[in-house]
Amino acid sequence: MSLETMEPNPAWDEASYEDAIDTLEAHNDELVYKVWGGDWCKDCRKLLPDFGAALDAAGVPEDRIDEIAVDEDKQGPGVEEYGIEYIPTVVVERAPAGADGDDGEEVTRFVEEEDRPPAIWLADRLEDELA
Repeated sequence: MSLETMEPNPAWDEASYEDAIDTLEAHNDELVYKVWGGDWCKDCRKLLPDFGAALDAAGVPEDRIDEIAVDEDKQGPGVEEYGIEYIPTVVVERAPAGADGDDGEEVTRFVEEEDRPPAIWLADRLEDELA
């Protein structure tokens, strides 16, 4: 199931986030983004449209973005396995090397309470982790 809140914000200003976009784009071939959220959630409605726009601007392939909808009790696929407590949560993993379907290694994660928008926060962490 996809999240309506991940539809890119048409008013988002790509030029203001050039560094973040460059970082996300530089790792298109090696990362997968798992996004837990709910279209009913005010924080998701606030944060995810801009994140969707950033992923779109960076050319992140759709098959590298896994949108996971949770219900109002924050229950859904992978919630227990990944320890999801707050939404939105974005887990960035290295893409699995083989076709066996195994999840890759977690590189970083954005959780709703961070002090910066997801694209900027994640780009900064990716710079540190993958440099």
